Order: sequence, then structure tokens, then C-alpha cells
Amino acid sequence: MEVRPSKVLILLGQSPVNTELVRWLKSHCQAEDVDSIDAAIEKPRHEHFDGIFSDSADFLPLERALVSQQASLILNNIGEGVCVVDGEGHCNWMNRKMQAWPERAHKKIWATCKDAYELFTLQMTPPVADRPDAPIPPGRSKRYVLNIEEQQYMEMICSPVISPAGQVVQVAAVVWDSTGMRRLQQKIDAIDKAGSELCRLEADAMSKLNVGQRLKLLEDKIIAYSRDLMHFDHFTIRVLDRKTNKLELVISVGLPTEATEVELYATAEGNGISGYVAASGRSYICPDVQRDPRYVLGLDHAQSSLTVPLRLYDKVIGIFNIESQQRAGFNEDDRQIAEIFGRYVAIALNVLNLMVVERVETSHKVAGDVCSEVAGPLNDIASDASALMDDYIGNDDLRNKLHQIMGNVQTIRHTLRSAADGTCAMVLGVGNVHACDDPILASARILVADDDPNIRHTISDVLRKYKVQVTVAASGGEAISLMEQQPFDLVISDISMPDKNGYEVFAAARRKHVVVPVILMTGFGYDPNHSIVRASQEGLQAVLFKPFKVELFLQEVRKALQAVAGKK
Repeated sequence: MEVRPSKVLILLGQSPVNTELVRWLKSHCQAEDVDSIDAAIEKPRHEHFDGIFSDSADFLPLERALVSQQASLILNNIGEGVCVVDGEGHCNWMNRKMQAWPERAHKKIWATCKDAYELFTLQMTPPVADRPDAPIPPGRSKRYVLNIEEQQYMEMICSPVISPAGQVVQVAAVVWDSTGMRRLQQKIDAIDKAGSELCRLEADAMSKLNVGQRLKLLEDKIIAYSRDLMHFDHFTIRVLDRKTNKLELVISVGLPTEATEVELYATAEGNGISGYVAASGRSYICPDVQRDPRYVLGLDHAQSSLTVPLRLYDKVIGIFNIESQQRAGFNEDDRQIAEIFGRYVAIALNVLNLMVVERVETSHKVAGDVCSEVAGPLNDIASDASALMDDYIGNDDLRNKLHQIMGNVQTIRHTLRSAADGTCAMVLGVGNVHACDDPILASARILVADDDPNIRHTISDVLRKYKVQVTVAASGGEAISLMEQQPFDLVISDISMPDKNGYEVFAAARRKHVVVPVILMTGFGYDPNHSIVRASQEGLQAVLFKPFKVELFLQEVRKALQAVAGKK
């Protein structure tokens, strides 16, 4: 490895220098010489030197000049504005950053420094008459927030410059643009409100809604707060099906149909950014979609995107993808905010399942289950908020808002416990069904799809007692194949089947004949693909939650057949 010779600067000056030393330096180093202090000060501004040599008589003034030069260099290149203002509000010095700001900002800064000067002067304690040598307490720095114009803010810290006599002679101020921080605080406000509303389930209101209405209410909340409060106008939410590793689309806002129909799986390669985020659990900012090989079809004219995982406990249950028509439309603040909001979304999506559960247990047991389900992710939200507090020490407004978010964790736990009360049990009373004539059911062609043979046989037996023409399918794929071969008046399908889920059966039925009603069934509200939410958006007839009463089942079947008869 070749060693670079040291580069040194030699100040010859007016005094004689050691000629032997100069000769040795020039033979062993890359040396340059100058003959004045001014030249010795100017050279290091443009070139790097490993050392500077001078006669001892020139050393002290050269050192002072270089230290002053370095201090000026630092002050002119730091990211904040720095100025020194006297008691009359006149600026005696400012760095380049401050010089670049507009005159309206200067006026407010000088006026504020003048106010600080007067305050520091009042705070200073004069020396005690009988102890003139007693140390004078330093004046405390003071922080200010300046509203330069609408939606533009600056913050500044003023410190007194105190003379040896103990008098405030000037004020030194460090000023920075805090507009971005204010916007972050506004987003914190938004996520606090959005997250609270997503998970605040009013017990009295929810008890008056049926299962479908509850689901729709929560879905509408997710969309509304994503769009109106988070200002995300183009986004998709996909939930991970752990059986197939597929990312099933749950909610889509502002994206074209061809983008939502793309099949994505939770793998790091070959499945776009969403697949990578779901597989790795790491958020992903794409500043330029045209240069990122992971990006797949999304928003028309998209320029950038942000994708965060939806976390429930320590598991990734899906992804939240936001797209923008602006290049580099997302930054690290957006990522942090979206991650916290994503945890709220994950809780809300989990509540979609919890709230549709019609269990046989007591209301106390259900309340305990609900609170247990969300305890982990709520703790994660509190941890994220606590971490943000550490990042923004000194910003009391933002830290207070983060305190409120952590306080909301307790409120959400309480409201979820209240909302979980009031469930009722429903059991299948097959023994009460007797053969009879029913003009609505008689001769109706009904397809029943369920991978559980007991469910298929039970439902078939009930329907056949009413002279229904029943066809059964043991899987979603078989049901779709049967629909291609023959027409049906009604399709009844389980949601969770090994090959095709309930939504895929529903979608196939609608493609075959748009007026064919579909009833979906699920056990204890289990809906990993959120088929209920997706199908409800497109005209799902009804949802039945196992175990269900046979009277309710027949009521929904009659209602569905009457609806299709009215459309023919």
C-alpha cells in the first residue's frame, strides 16, 4: 500500500526561520511555503494540510486567526441560523443560513432578541456591595416560537452575552425552521384521533347494529380516517392469509381495478414492495417508482409509495400501501406515523372478526378475550409513542400529544371491554325441522359449499325437507366449477376453505350471473381474508356465523330467494 507523504504549509514570514528544518520538511513532505500570515490563513480555506509550521514569533497571531477562521466556518455551515443582536434590536452579525432567510423573518427575529435582551437584563442579579468579587449568575436561555406566516414556523433559543462587569451586552440566538416539526405534530394529532376513533366501539351503538352493519361501520372508519385525517388518498390494505401466504385485498381507495387485481404473496422477491414488507416486516419508502425494480402496478401516474406492515402482537397480519403522484412524496416522519397508524388499523381489522363472533360463552369471557386480543398491539403503540418522545426531547407540545396517545391505550382497553358485552348464543336446532311445503323454497336450486362434511350434510338435509334441489361442493374450487356447468338460484358458501375462499366463490357467482344471491358462512367470525368486508362492498346477501339457529338460516334463505325472484 502506497503511503501518501504529509502535506505541510510553511510560513516564512519576516523573521529568519531554521533553514535546516525547512530543507528537511521539503525533502520528506509535500511542502508549500508562503511569506505572510494572510496567505497562511487563506491557503487552508482551499486546500487540506496535515500541518502548518511557522517561526515562534508568528505562531500566536496565526493560531488566533486560524481559530477564528474555523469558528466562522462552523457557524456558516451549520444547519441553523445564528445571529448576535444588541439591546436596540440591531443585528451585529449573522451567519449565511440566517442571511438567506427573508426580511420578514429577520424583523421578527431581531424584535424577539430585543425582548429577550430586556428580560435577561431584568433577571441579572447585580454584585453585592460588600462582595464585589462574587460570581454573577449566568442568565438562562429562553426558547421562543415565531409564526412567520401562515403554516410557517420558526423556533429560536436566545442566550445572553454577559460582560466581565456582569452586564448583558448582546443576545446570541440560534434559529431553525420548525415548520416540518409542526406538521409532524399535526400528523400526531391526526393519528391520535384516528386511532382512538378506529378502536372506540360505543357499546350502546354497537348493540343496536347487526353483524353486517358493525363490519361496515369499522370499514368506513378505516377509510375515513386514512383519507381525511392521515391525508392518504390512494391506498390499499391487504391481509395475509397464512394458509396460502397470499396478500388478500381488503380495502382499496383511489387505485385502478387492474392494480387491485394483481395477486401478491408474502415473499421478499417477485411480489413487489408489498410482498417484501409482508415477508420482512420492514417498512419501505419508494421515492421513485420508475427506478425501483420491486414496484409493481399501482396508482396511475404514481411517482412514489410508502408501505408499512400491519402488526398484531409480534406478527405481520398484512400491509398498508400508500401511493403518491409526487416524486419523493414520503419521508421518515411519514413512515413513523404510518407505522403507528398501521397498528391501529391492525387492531381494527382484528376487531372486525371479534365483533362478529356470536359465542356461547358468558359476556365476561368474551370481554376478556377481546382485551387479551388487543393487549399486545396496544402496548406496541405505547412503545412507539414513547420512542418518538425520546427523539423529540425539548418539544413539549409534541411530547404532550404523545402522552395523550399513551393515555388512549387505557381508554381503548376500557371501551373495548364495554363493547364486548352483550353477546348471545345461537345453536343449530335441526331436530325441530319437519318436512313441509314452502312455495318459496320448493324446487329452488341451491349450491352449498363447505369443506366440513358435517356442515354440508346438515344443511342439505334441512333444505331437502323443504323440497329444495341441493348441490354440494367440498371446496371452493369445486363450487366454482359447478357454477360454470349449471345455473343456481342461490349459493351458500363457507368463508374459509383450503383452495378458494368465500370471496372468490362470491366473485365467481357474480361473474356468472350478477343477480345470483350469495350467503357466506363462517365459524366464530373467523374471516382471515376479510371476505365479508370485500363481498359486502359488492352486494353480499347475508352472513351466517356458526353455530346458527336453523330458523335464522331458513329466514335468510327465503329472503335471498325472494330478492332474486323480484329481479327476474
